[in-house]
Amino acid sequence: MSRTANMTRQTIHDRIDPMRVAAMHATLGRDGPPPATGDALPPFWHWAGFWDCQPPDRLGRDGHPALGGFLPDLGLPRRMWAGGRLRFLGPLRIGEAATRASRILKIAEKTGRSGPLAFVTVEHRIMQGDRVALTEEQDLVYREDPVPGAPQPQPAAAPTDEVQATRHKGDPVTLFRYSALTFNGHRIHYDRDYCRDVEGYPGLVVHGPLLAQMLVDRADATLGGLASFAFRAMAPVFDGEPFEVCHRPEGDGLALWIRGADGRLAMQATANQPFR
Repeated sequence: MSRTANMTRQTIHDRIDPMRVAAMHATLGRDGPPPATGDALPPFWHWAGFWDCQPPDRLGRDGHPALGGFLPDLGLPRRMWAGGRLRFLGPLRIGEAATRASRILKIAEKTGRSGPLAFVTVEHRIMQGDRVALTEEQDLVYREDPVPGAPQPQPAAAPTDEVQATRHKGDPVTLFRYSALTFNGHRIHYDRDYCRDVEGYPGLVVHGPLLAQMLVDRADATLGGLASFAFRAMAPVFDGEPFEVCHRPEGDGLALWIRGADGRLAMQATANQPFR
């Protein structure tokens, strides 16, 4: 795997590795044998590839690659993933070389109820040969450290009109395995002291992409394939907390969401099936 970057663009060359596919299959608790070389990669499993491998002296305090390279340093110490939009244009074949070409689409700075905020949108185009198989836009939010004792914003209530809800629970082993598989060093997923003392969270945070994966799986199984998927993180989910994966029909696709134990809306999404 090789990497080149400048201030607004980055290219990573990788291979859709069968061993990482098998590891994702196990981490997600899938039944049966994992997909094999030559098979199509299941949707959203590309998160197990295209690692941004940085040495320890190029990491920030949170375990992510330090800001100021590909991702800009906007003077705000906390960075988290906020959502994204994907278009599935063709299969990614397991065992074959692939390239992810990335660029910064936009940067927006504003002031919210909790202080200064910045939003960075990154576009990824994932290709095999000269064919674009997947486009993805990721939204990142930057913010200040929490103020001790400051009131927390009240999350919105999740819908209750689903046609199906399944119950799940994040656990530290699954969070560790998903962090390792996606080469995600963010300490909110494995360092409980950092979560509590720096980020102000009561427990380990379940990865947003892991929650999104559950929604993608539901959408793919219900629709029989995906043309597009869009999602937004609304509130964190913590390890040990039960949560529900929910959906209902909406137009030609689905509305999906994650509902926390207290009824809060943790993530919302929409999905559409391919034209047939």
